[in-house]
Amino acid sequence: MVDLTRALDRLRSMRQKFEVLLGAARRSSHRDGKASPLPPKRLQEMTAFGSNPGNLRMLVYRPEQSLTSPPLVVALHGCNQTAEEYDRGTGWSSLADRLGFLVLYPQQQHLNNPKNCFSWFLPGDTTRGQGEALSIQQMVEHAIRHYGVDPRKVFVTGLSAGGAMAGVMLATYPEVFAGGAIIAGLPYGCARTVQQAFEAMFTDQYSSGRALGDRIRSASPYRGPWPKISIWHGTADPIVKPSNVEGSIRQWLDVHGLSTAPSYQEKVGPHVRRVWNDIEGNTLLEAFLISGMAHGVPLGLTLDGDNCGTAGPFFLEAGLSSTTSIAKFWALDDSVPADAHAPMTTFEPAQNQGDARGNIVANRIDPGPSFDAESSQDESAHGPRAAVTAAFKAAGLPIPEFPSGASRATSQVDPAPIIEAALKAAGLRPT
Repeated sequence: MVDLTRALDRLRSMRQKFEVLLGAARRSSHRDGKASPLPPKRLQEMTAFGSNPGNLRMLVYRPEQSLTSPPLVVALHGCNQTAEEYDRGTGWSSLADRLGFLVLYPQQQHLNNPKNCFSWFLPGDTTRGQGEALSIQQMVEHAIRHYGVDPRKVFVTGLSAGGAMAGVMLATYPEVFAGGAIIAGLPYGCARTVQQAFEAMFTDQYSSGRALGDRIRSASPYRGPWPKISIWHGTADPIVKPSNVEGSIRQWLDVHGLSTAPSYQEKVGPHVRRVWNDIEGNTLLEAFLISGMAHGVPLGLTLDGDNCGTAGPFFLEAGLSSTTSIAKFWALDDSVPADAHAPMTTFEPAQNQGDARGNIVANRIDPGPSFDAESSQDESAHGPRAAVTAAFKAAGLPIPEFPSGASRATSQVDPAPIIEAALKAAGLRPT
């Protein structure tokens, strides 16, 4: 009886902490004077999309000039939010106007959760074929049939409870999604009760990559290829511990079978982006740590020409738009390279070591010597220059500069050790 009382007291304390932090974040945004009057509603509600065992609402934004067989983005709001608020804050529908894709907004109902949080931890809602997970999958299938969505270009993203729920969808229906983005979320399967959910949010948790990956592999019969993943988290988040980003990284690295060492990392303004590529140089996982940001969606409203989203509670100016960056990562705009993020500074290719808990600790490496661009052999399709350039490109490393005026003797350099070093530095060869 004493143990039960203590458990209830702890649960009550964590719930109170959660409510206080949510309230403080909302009040802080209003004090800053960043919230603006609500615009007219842009979303259309759809009904009769399926059996809807999770009792969710389905809202959709379809731009006037949508593509033929358009992509679909599923956007999941956070706690104390609605679909309209999440659309306004993130700017997904504004970006859809530019690029012609559709946006699907599942919305939680107050009867299910008094804080409007998705049930990202309850087994009845996070299991394939059940509850909220099945409701969202039915919405996707309805959008594919009703709007002619390209089933190969379906993506899911979300914030906080919505970010964790995006992870649920990627785990339980991985065959449905080409990619996902988790913002201030948590690893799939890290909690099964309310108390475990609060523990995961407020305290540092650790599970091995294999254990985390097994949770995803056991969530469906699917065995790949797996969705590409973008993970975002503020370093000053008081509601969901930033250590959760490392858990999500370990989980998806294990599922993809990638090395714990990033292929490279870079500074995007004051923020850090880590990237993991496969052997062919395709980016399968990226992770952003947003310097000094609290709990919310990063916005880039101060960037010239980027007015995607609106600042407000849990939509925070960071000098970098997560919405446009994620869209580029998913190649929703085929005219923009998937790795085009701005403003970028300080490239840091990294051969990284994990610390005792598996978190990434980055170290600089020397990308290697330069080579002669003047030699006739280097200018051929089979010379050292061509071989080294191809190796660095495949490894996700910057192409080295080839200075002019060097001796032709450098054309005799054997490229094999240099190629091997480049691939090893990128984490594509065992050490």
